[in-house]
Amino acid sequence: MRTIETAVDIDAPPDAVWAVIADLAAYREWNPFLVSAEGELQPGARLRITFKSGDRRPVTMRPTVTHVETGRRLCWQGRLLLPHLFDGAHELVVEPVDGARARFVQREEFGGLLVPLLGRLLRDTAAAFEVMNQALKARVEARARTRP
Repeated sequence: MRTIETAVDIDAPPDAVWAVIADLAAYREWNPFLVSAEGELQPGARLRITFKSGDRRPVTMRPTVTHVETGRRLCWQGRLLLPHLFDGAHELVVEPVDGARARFVQREEFGGLLVPLLGRLLRDTAAAFEVMNQALKARVEARARTRP
């Protein structure tokens, strides 16, 4: 089992962060890691997400939504081909810091037989999380500045 976790503080309220996270159709406009996403945010629904990590080719997966706590947490489970080969449980969390700020936490727990062999891919994924976090911060803060 291997876990990657990154976080960023955002100068905007949690609901502003959640609004950007929950708008899957707009990911292609701002998200350099999850470059395309579609589907319903409800447990059991299948998403269609295209990942782009570093200089790697984009990969499209069909993870299943496992948990949604509106305004706070979105989780999905994906796998490569067969269960227990290369599985990933991805989590996007919005935590209140104070009334005007939020912390965004992105976490993925990887499991399966291939995990020990994919060190470079996991390092690239950790870097892609950081890039996405900064893009989310920029988008949310820019929107917060333009709202009255």
